[in-house]
Amino acid sequence: MRPVAFVRITCLLLYSLAAFSAAAQEIYAGRYKAIFNEAPRMVPTSKVPDAPLAGNGDIGLTLGGSPDNLCFYLGKNDFWRAWPVYPGGGIAFPGALQVSSEALKGASWYAEQVMDKAVVKGRFTKGNTSVSLTAWVAATHNTVVVEFISNKACRLQLKLWAPEGNTAVNGAGVTNQVQWVTRSFNDTALQEWPCHVAIAMKTLGAVVDQNNYIELLPGKKITITLTLYTSFDQPQWKEQAIREAGALTAVSVANMRIQHEAWWRQFWLRSSVRIGDPYLEQYYYASQYLLACSSRGDKFAPGIWGPFITKDSTAWGGDYHLNYNYQAPYWAAYSSNQIDLTNNFDQPLLDYMPKGVAHARSLLNVRGIYYPVGIGPRGLVTTRWPLTPEEMEKRYGTRENTIDDGFKFLGQKINAVFSVGNMLMRFYSTYDSSYALRVYPYLVACADFWEDYLKYEEGRYVIYMDHFNEIMPRLGSTGNWRDRLGDFNSTLSLGLVKMLFKGVVDMSTYLGKDQGRQSTWTHILTHLSQFPVGDADGRRSLQSVEKRPWGYEKPAGLNRVSIHGLLVPAGVAGPITDSSFNKILLDDVSHWKDKMKSGAEWGNTLNNGIETCFPGAVRVGYDPGEILQYLKERIARQSLSNWWITQGGGGIETLAAVPLTINEMLLQSYEGVVRIFPNWDHSKDAQFDQLRAYGAFLVSSRLRKGSVEYVHLLSEKGRVCVLANPWPGKSIQLVRNGKKAEVLRGAAVRFTTGVGEMIVVVSI
Repeated sequence: MRPVAFVRITCLLLYSLAAFSAAAQEIYAGRYKAIFNEAPRMVPTSKVPDAPLAGNGDIGLTLGGSPDNLCFYLGKNDFWRAWPVYPGGGIAFPGALQVSSEALKGASWYAEQVMDKAVVKGRFTKGNTSVSLTAWVAATHNTVVVEFISNKACRLQLKLWAPEGNTAVNGAGVTNQVQWVTRSFNDTALQEWPCHVAIAMKTLGAVVDQNNYIELLPGKKITITLTLYTSFDQPQWKEQAIREAGALTAVSVANMRIQHEAWWRQFWLRSSVRIGDPYLEQYYYASQYLLACSSRGDKFAPGIWGPFITKDSTAWGGDYHLNYNYQAPYWAAYSSNQIDLTNNFDQPLLDYMPKGVAHARSLLNVRGIYYPVGIGPRGLVTTRWPLTPEEMEKRYGTRENTIDDGFKFLGQKINAVFSVGNMLMRFYSTYDSSYALRVYPYLVACADFWEDYLKYEEGRYVIYMDHFNEIMPRLGSTGNWRDRLGDFNSTLSLGLVKMLFKGVVDMSTYLGKDQGRQSTWTHILTHLSQFPVGDADGRRSLQSVEKRPWGYEKPAGLNRVSIHGLLVPAGVAGPITDSSFNKILLDDVSHWKDKMKSGAEWGNTLNNGIETCFPGAVRVGYDPGEILQYLKERIARQSLSNWWITQGGGGIETLAAVPLTINEMLLQSYEGVVRIFPNWDHSKDAQFDQLRAYGAFLVSSRLRKGSVEYVHLLSEKGRVCVLANPWPGKSIQLVRNGKKAEVLRGAAVRFTTGVGEMIVVVSI
């Protein structure tokens, strides 16, 4: 190699390592905070609150009320009324702290949601009186901290309360200057397990009088702590909450805050992106913040609304909806290198397996597992038809409440397999053998089901009676709802089943298990029906199903539901997998504009699908500039002051939309090839640090002035890497652990890696 070239590589290497080190020190998310200039209007709510939010992945804090009557709503992911139907059943509301002050009646409202530190700040001003608050949910403890300080003397009245009703049993008292309330759902008819919660409050820096007033003196901080425990945290849940609250001091709270800030700092250092677009960056980091507030690996998985619960009977019971709502919030966490946030995902699915086996045998006479559309934790089913014919008629227009033995499958057989997508995303992203061993029985149970359920006809496997959309009786609908049953070869089902059998073969090979079954699985994989396409206005277009009872279906093009089966989460289609088929999908996306002429938004995502359609468009290679413009327009149409993007059908699943879209533009690997800036406008500078690629690689790169400057690749498991050459037509130099190594050439290069090896790739 020429000396000049070697010097250039060395300088680039030193520059890129310095850039990587600098990026690792800066919390880029600290540039963004949500600001509120008026009190929330959507609190309490059965869906997404528009309030300042904080959380630790188990406990959620929602700040509502008015300046003179602030309300700190407390939610907890493991507090459930374990009934099999909603309304009434599902995640429940533990309680709240109300803080009232006559001095602030009519005061102005100002609040901030500070994401890098995970705190909510507020300032309420009336005349020359200004009261400030700081509130946070301790990242490493079961405690919420609320701090007040004022420039003038004023009185605050505290009211700790838990809601009554919905068969709850309540308690309240004072123990050693700790106020506490409890709320319990005991063993009642149809309740699958009891659940209890305690909230214990201690005030530091002031004395609480017999009427629950405290004096806020000028410049003197008062700290109110709220410690929450459920019966799933601790058998002595009430005693533990009271004991921990009583032991808190100013020093211990200060230490708790140090741990809290350290946890969040480490969270933000796991990855970062910089795309030169502050509007999208703020939603990128806000979405990651809200997910981290909602999900923590060693706690119960969050339901549709996360822990931001402000009333009982939230929409859909706040359950785990298995035909995409439950899975979608996690989709960006894998590539964002936030694997620990996904540790709780699998447990509810594993817990339901015995019931899934029973459903498969009793309803379909097959092996494996068969899941309804909605479940909860600890084997709870949340989606039963109403328990009486009268209630069924009131809600669904028919008295038949024994459909499928009373469980809501809604004509879909694919619900259990939907979650395999997340399991495979994590497996391919980490190659963690202990994780693979944990979920492998679930994949095998799904494979058992589909081995029995698939029909082999005329040289191909086909799928009967698994429906592209939910099929159910509806109030006010005409005709017999069963007339809509009969989908044949749904694109959703074909794609997810293909994903399943590819994944179970890969995991079987990796673990060295069930080698004798691989021939059957591979035969299914290679002989599964092709995805149906047809002619639409002179072009080839995707069909939702191959046919329906009334005949062959007119092609509807790629949409939210078919994206689930093909692209996200399935990952069985794309420009590398099948370039010809990908062109059909790309052409379908280009026709999404047609519906905008009648007022619809691009991708039709106001009700559901923002987290699906935008990443799906990226994966098929649609124009990145248009994607980002449409994404910004969609956010502007329906999002809240706390930067939570909303839609009609669900809640925390939208938190994947912006991070997954951006991550897929900057780095792709789902087709077995690591691709750098695969769908990014190269005229715009961008940088990403430590995004996670399939193969257990952490990848960093920077695009500047139209050229990729470097690629860093940290190999966690020492697997072979296939990299699309970021510098087409040029040779590339590998630098392994700081030492110059191979020179490689080609459109895609293949090289070995060692466990823990850092490889820098530069052009020469």
